[in-house]
Amino acid sequence: MPRAYRVPVTEADRIRAGLALHLVAACTGVSAEQMAGTDRLPPPACRARWLAFYLAHVAYGWPLERVGHAYGVNRATVAGACRWAEDARDRPALDALLDRLEDFVRTLLGDAPVALPR
Repeated sequence: MPRAYRVPVTEADRIRAGLALHLVAACTGVSAEQMAGTDRLPPPACRARWLAFYLAHVAYGWPLERVGHAYGVNRATVAGACRWAEDARDRPALDALLDRLEDFVRTLLGDAPVALPR
C-alpha cells in the first residue's frame, strides 16, 4: 500500500505552530493536547485550534498551505478556519484577544533568533 504524501516541515515551523497553539490554549482554557488530537474534536477544541491556525497565518505571515503543513492538515481546512476566525472577529472580545495575541507574537518573534552559546 502506498504511503500518504507528507510534506517535510522545518523544526522552526513546528515550534512556531506549537507556540500559537499554546498561546490560544492559555487564553481559552482549551488544552493544547486537546486541540492537537487526531480524532474528531469537540466544538470548543475545534474552534480554539482554528484560532491557532488563524494566528499562525496572520502573525507569522504564513500562506495557508504552510499553516496546513505545520499543523498536519490540508489547505482547505486552514482556509475554512481562517474564514471562521475573520467572521468571529465581529465579536469585540474575540477581536481584542486576537489583536493582543498578534501583537504579542510579533513583538516576541520580531528579531532574529538568538544563538545560544555551546
